[in-house]
Amino acid sequence: MTNRSWAILVLIAAIAFALSPVIFPGFAGYDADLFPIPQENPPVQPAGWAFSIWGVIYLWLILGAGYGLWRRADDEDWATMRPALLISLAVGFLWIPVAQVLPGLATLMILVMMVSAIVAMLWAGRRDPWLEGRPVALYAGWLTAASGVSIGIWLAGHGILSQQVAAILCLIGVCAVALAVMTMRPEEWAYPAAVIWALIGIIVANLASGNIVIVILALIGAIALAARAAMGLKRKGQAR
Repeated sequence: MTNRSWAILVLIAAIAFALSPVIFPGFAGYDADLFPIPQENPPVQPAGWAFSIWGVIYLWLILGAGYGLWRRADDEDWATMRPALLISLAVGFLWIPVAQVLPGLATLMILVMMVSAIVAMLWAGRRDPWLEGRPVALYAGWLTAASGVSIGIWLAGHGILSQQVAAILCLIGVCAVALAVMTMRPEEWAYPAAVIWALIGIIVANLASGNIVIVILALIGAIALAARAAMGLKRKGQAR
């Protein structure tokens, strides 16, 4: 398949992905009653307003894919990341209807989305950062956090761990994965920004419920990610 064909498919997939909440309406998080142990206000879940980041992600991905087709359709600098990004977006298009009925399968799907999005981010070129790598990085960062949330809810919902322990382990896991990814592309601030946004949402949600352990853990994670991002940006500036 030609580079242009990949570019067309990525744009179609980005548009379809953004339209998925309209095509499959009514999703506002996993239904608590889909689990053997109903999950009401799990501590691993950010406050509702944090999910507004999806609007930015959808729009930025479409703008990036549109520019990629318009100006960079045959550019090898863009070509490498497109297959991985297409996989993530295609799976993402089907995620909402699955999440409405099968949260276990949806958890596996969001892990596929996360891994393929991270691969796309790492393989993205550096000539057009604001329209190539950066929108994918924001998307990958949010998926990293969302994967931890989904796993935490599933573990608690099936009684494998308590809500609190699941939240603690998943927060540690999310931050560890994020820090590892950042070592491979340290100058890309949009990736940690999305994870930090999710952590802030978790802090706010748990402040309201008085869960100080989760608040402190999420705060430490956010500070660690911000410090690592600052180091990457500083080194980038020195390299110039």
